[in-house]
Amino acid sequence: MEDAGSMILQVLLLAILFLGLMVEFKTGGLGVGAMLGITAAGVFFGSRYVQGLVSMVQIGIFLAGVLCIVIEMLAPTVGLLAGLGVAAMLYSVVFALGGTMNAVGSLVAAAAIAVLVFALIVKRLPSSKLWRRLVLHDSTTTESGYVSAETRVELVGCTGRAETELRPSGRALVAGQPVDVVSEGAFIGKGTPVVVVSVNGSRIVVREQK
Repeated sequence: MEDAGSMILQVLLLAILFLGLMVEFKTGGLGVGAMLGITAAGVFFGSRYVQGLVSMVQIGIFLAGVLCIVIEMLAPTVGLLAGLGVAAMLYSVVFALGGTMNAVGSLVAAAAIAVLVFALIVKRLPSSKLWRRLVLHDSTTTESGYVSAETRVELVGCTGRAETELRPSGRALVAGQPVDVVSEGAFIGKGTPVVVVSVNGSRIVVREQK
């Protein structure tokens, strides 16, 4: 049974490991995060291996996870390798800590510390191509020229003629322009005079003109 001091040290080492991983994802190749994570991982697994608390299999699984992440960063795919790498690392760490619920709790605590520290420094770090792919920076606003659909509100009240049968959708010639329209629900025959009663986005609603 490990004492509280030893467990706190293990949690801090894991927090540094996770922080290094997140920094490397953010910076993509500067090596600062990688060195930080490798050092923390070396101390964590090395100390536990010396104590006989971890096997070479668990270390091998961890290194395989690291390899997957490295490959993902060098040749970004859809994130599958990164996901497998993180899963392998977490699996090895949990079992290196004993594979109990206490191990999971320590892992969660370390991750929370790492995320908190990362949130404090993230804006000061340069962004890698992989990070920019994972995080959306631009918003599709109207000011940027993005519109979900052209709204033809100026057609409200305009009259025209059905070019096709409306069952209830079809086409009509309104104000001299061919447009896709929909009736209020009633069937409207081809050639029938119509009037536009409402426009909601790209949906132009007409009724038969009396």
